[in-house]
Amino acid sequence: MSGILLVLQFILAIFVTIIVMLQKSSSIGLGTYSGSNESLFGAKGPAGFLAKLTFGLGFLFVINTIALGYLYLQDSKRSILDNVSISPEVDNQVPVAPSVPVLPQEK
Repeated sequence: MSGILLVLQFILAIFVTIIVMLQKSSSIGLGTYSGSNESLFGAKGPAGFLAKLTFGLGFLFVINTIALGYLYLQDSKRSILDNVSISPEVDNQVPVAPSVPVLPQEK
């Protein structure tokens, strides 16, 4: 599930970037590619439509970010060791301490 949301996050980030670049600004940006037929978007032209689309995509981006954060938080509470089963085999032999070597004594 988190893999699908992660791919969706990348797609939304790309779309938000493109939509923001298409909006007209003081430096025009990519707004020249928005087309000359402004009657399709209404009386204000594409500015109102692009602003609503930007808000909608931004809202989806934020909701997806929160969902990803929640899923990753839930995954971080689990450990790999939670899936390991420990067998009840216990070695009953007690390890013996190694003997200390004895130095030969001088006569």
